[in-house]
Amino acid sequence: MEDYSFEEQKRLDRARKKVEDIKGFYKHLSAYVLVNIFLIVMQAINLKPGESFWSWGTFITPLSWGIGLLAHWLTVYNRHMFFSRDWEERKIQEYMDREKSKASKWE
Repeated sequence: MEDYSFEEQKRLDRARKKVEDIKGFYKHLSAYVLVNIFLIVMQAINLKPGESFWSWGTFITPLSWGIGLLAHWLTVYNRHMFFSRDWEERKIQEYMDREKSKASKWE
C-alpha cells in the first residue's frame, strides 16, 4: 500500500465511498427494473376477463418503489441537497472560521 498524507487519504476514502454509493444505486436500479418488469408481466398474464391492465394495482409497486429510487438517486448524485457529511463538514468549518475571526477581531 502506498503512503498517503492524511488529506490524500481522506480524499481517497471519500472517492471510494462515492464509487460504492454509485455502485449501490445501480444495483438498486437494476433490481427495480427487473422486479417491476416481472410484476407487470405477471399482472398482464393473470388478468381476468373484463379486468383492465391500466389499474392502480398494476402500477402501485413501481410508483412507490420509484419514489424510493428517486430518493436514493438524490442522495448519491446531489449530496448537497440533504444534510450530508460534506454539508456537516462545511458548516463546522464555517463556524470555526467565524469564531476565529471573532477572536482575532479583539486581539
